Amino acid sequence: MTPAAALPTVLVTRPQPQADDWVARLQALGAPAQALPLMRIVRREGFDAAVRAAWSDLARHRLVMFVSPNAVLAFFAGRPEGAAWPAQTLAGATGPGTIAALRAQGVEARSIAAPPEDAASFDAESLWRHALAGLDWSGQLVLIVRGEDGRDWLAATLRQAGARVDCLAAYARAEPAWTAAECAALAAVGRDPAAHVWLFSSSQCIAHLLAAPLEAGATSALRRVPALATHPRIAETARAAGFAAVVPVRPDPLEVRQALDPSQEPQA
Repeated sequence: MTPAAALPTVLVTRPQPQADDWVARLQALGAPAQALPLMRIVRREGFDAAVRAAWSDLARHRLVMFVSPNAVLAFFAGRPEGAAWPAQTLAGATGPGTIAALRAQGVEARSIAAPPEDAASFDAESLWRHALAGLDWSGQLVLIVRGEDGRDWLAATLRQAGARVDCLAAYARAEPAWTAAECAALAAVGRDPAAHVWLFSSSQCIAHLLAAPLEAGATSALRRVPALATHPRIAETARAAGFAAVVPVRPDPLEVRQALDPSQEPQA
């Protein structure tokens, strides 16, 4: 196996606390990794009252869809004491991270609607195709817990199928604070592009990176760092932004580890 020291350091750009979790999982697989979040999650004003109202009406919903682990954390932070997830309400998730967040909150696996582990992609289209399309949505209530903005594809698809869909904005996505330490970390990456690889899980993280307050020429160096992208749309964004080497991967630490050295098996 290629020694970990010979592998590039994976720069995990997810917001915290997911970034630290990914770093730990990658390191356990023998991959050097560093948290370099390119997005902050900011709780929205007024969300607490909205989530309390949603919990009081939860059992009437056929589906509550969570777009990310952060949506799960925000929603369950407002759970009334002693409240359990209603057995007849599905908890929707597009990928493994959100599934894990729901399970950590006590939602049973049988209540979670999600693409299978071996799905070709983890997104709203895959969730619909694998878990939701075969259900009767006529007159059913659906709540989508998401960021301040987001894709409307699933909401539109469910409405076309007859569901009554509401969206609840749990948080806003903000750029990093760009502290001196964060800017120094980016500058260090730019000085040695070949020793690093980006792991992009959001197109917005790419935009934040390119808008970082760095010295002239520094952004060009950061574009020379190879990039792994967890969705084809993110890969397209990275290529359009000028990243020369972009490889799509599924959002799975094992696949990320294998992408660093495809000829070798990762550590057990």
